[in-house]
Amino acid sequence: MARHLITSALPYINGIKHLGNMVGSMLPADVYSRYLRQRGHDVLYICATDEHGTPAELAAKEAGLSVAEFCAQAHDAQKAVYDGFELAFDYFGRSSSQQNVEITQHFARKLKENGFIEERAIRQVYSPVDGRFLPDRYVEGTCPHCGYDKARGDQCENCTRVLDPTDLIEPRSAISGSTELEVRETKHLFLLQSKLQHEVEAWIDAVSEKWPHLSSSIARKWLTEGLHDRAITRDLDWGVPVPADTWPELAAEGKVFYVWFDAPIAYIGATKEWADAAPDGERRDWKSWWYGADDVTYTEFMAKDNVPFHTVMFPATELGVREPWKKVDFVKGFNWLTYYGGKFSTSQKRGVFTDAALEILPADYWRYFLIANAPESDDSSFTWEHFTATVNKDLADTLGNFVNRVLSFSRKRFGDDVPAGRAAGEVEAKLGEEIARLLAEYEEHMEALQFRKAAAALRALWSAGNSYLEEKAPWLEIKTDPDGAALTLRTAMNLIHLYAVISEPFIPATAAAMRGAFALESDTATWVTAEQAKALDAVPAGTAFTVPPVLFAKITEEDLESYRERFGGAPDA
Repeated sequence: MARHLITSALPYINGIKHLGNMVGSMLPADVYSRYLRQRGHDVLYICATDEHGTPAELAAKEAGLSVAEFCAQAHDAQKAVYDGFELAFDYFGRSSSQQNVEITQHFARKLKENGFIEERAIRQVYSPVDGRFLPDRYVEGTCPHCGYDKARGDQCENCTRVLDPTDLIEPRSAISGSTELEVRETKHLFLLQSKLQHEVEAWIDAVSEKWPHLSSSIARKWLTEGLHDRAITRDLDWGVPVPADTWPELAAEGKVFYVWFDAPIAYIGATKEWADAAPDGERRDWKSWWYGADDVTYTEFMAKDNVPFHTVMFPATELGVREPWKKVDFVKGFNWLTYYGGKFSTSQKRGVFTDAALEILPADYWRYFLIANAPESDDSSFTWEHFTATVNKDLADTLGNFVNRVLSFSRKRFGDDVPAGRAAGEVEAKLGEEIARLLAEYEEHMEALQFRKAAAALRALWSAGNSYLEEKAPWLEIKTDPDGAALTLRTAMNLIHLYAVISEPFIPATAAAMRGAFALESDTATWVTAEQAKALDAVPAGTAFTVPPVLFAKITEEDLESYRERFGGAPDA
C-alpha cells in the first residue's frame, strides 16, 4: 500500500464554476483518488476555496456584504455543488483559515531568514478617484503581448503571460473605471526568485521527465525566460496579514500577502484543517503528509493557466524555506474546455455552469462525458450534440441497456435469484480472457493518468458484455437450451457486478446502484484482480437480485432543443 497525496487547483471563491473548471482539476483528481482507494492505497485528497485577492473584494462589494461574509457563503455554495458531483474530498478547506494564515506567515519568515525575501520601494498605480493604491488585479487594460482588452494587472487570461499593472495599455481602475491613474512610490516584499532559479531548474530536471508535455513545457518556458523577483504583498483589506513581528512598518500599513503566495500554501493549511477537524478520539497527523514525507507520492491537477505557479513559483517558495516540505511529484495539466469553441461566459449566458448542470441531469452523466472528453492533449469543445450522442450511445445503450435487459429477462424467465445453469464453457473462457485484457489496459491508462484512454478502455469493457450477449442470444437459447441460457445470464450478471466495481471512479452513484442490485452478504468496491476478471464468479448462482430503475435516460431531441435554448448553442446558431 502506497501513500498518495492529491490536490486539485483551488477554485476561486468568486462564483460557481463552469464545466471547464470541473474537468480541468477537481473531477479528474476525484476519479484518480477513487481509483487509488479501490486499489487499497492510503489516499488524502485535499482542496479548498481560494478566497483572497481583489475579485473577492469586488464581488463582496457588489453583493453588499463584508468580504468575510461573502466568502463564507460562497464557500458553502461551492461545496454544495461539489457534493452534488460526488467529489470525495478528504477535506475541502478555505485559504482564509487560521491554519493557512499561520503556515503562510511561517513560510514568509523563513524565506526572509534565508535571504529570499527583501523589502523594496516600488512605483505603483494609485487612483485619486478611489483614494488608494490599486493592487494588480484592480488595474485592467489591454495586454501588450496579445492585445486582449480585458487583461488584468497580474496576468492576461487570454495568453497567460504574467504582467505588471504598468505593462497594460490604456489602464483603468477595476473599482471605479477611472483612467486618471498615477504612479506613486510605496514599499512591498519581494520573493527573490532569481536567486532560486538554478535550484528550481535542478528540481524540474529531476522530477518532470514523466510529466505530461503540457506541464513540463510551460515550466521550462518560464525557466528559459528567467525567473524574476516578484512582489508578494498587496494593498488590500482582505488576505493573510504581513506579520508585525517581522515587518512592523508594512504590517502597520495593512499590507497582506499576494493571493498567489498564500494559495498554494493553502494545500498544507487545508491539510492541517483536516487534522484539526478530526472527531474525538481520532488522531490525524497532517505533517506526515507534508514534512519530510519521502514515502508520499504527491500529484497535482490543474488547468494550464495554473501550471506556472505550481511548477515554478511554489516550488521556489518551498526550496527557499530550507525545510523538507513535500514538493509535487506529478503535475497533471489540462488544456481548456470551450463551449462551441468559445469561452464560457456568465455575463453572456453562454455555457454550462456546474450548479445548472446538476439541475437538469444527474452527476454521473456529466462525470462520464467530461472525463471521456477531457482536454488533455489540446483544447476540447463542449457541444450539446456531442454530449447527447455520448450519453445516449455509451451510457444509455452500451451500459444501461445491458444491465436492464439482462436483469429483466432473467427475472422474467428464472425468477428473482441468479440462475445456475451449466458450468462455464469455451465462450465464457474466451470472454474472461478478453475482460482481463481490457481491464489491464484500463488500469494502465489510469495509472498513467490518461483519462480519455481510460474512458475508452472502460467503454470497451462495457461493449464486450454486449458482444457476448449478442453471440449467446439467451432469448433464443432459452427455447432449446434453458441451462445454456441460465449460464449466459449468470455470466452477464457477473459482468454487471464487475462493471459496478471498475466504473465507480467515473460514475459512483450508478456503480452503487449496480452493486446494490445483488444481495451479496459481503460486497465492497475493492478492485477486481485479473483472476477474478477471468473467472466472472463473484455473484454465485442463487444470489437474490432486483432490477434497478433505468440507469440512464436517453436525451431526446426535445431535451436537446431546450438545452440549446437555455444555455446557448453554436455562436452562429
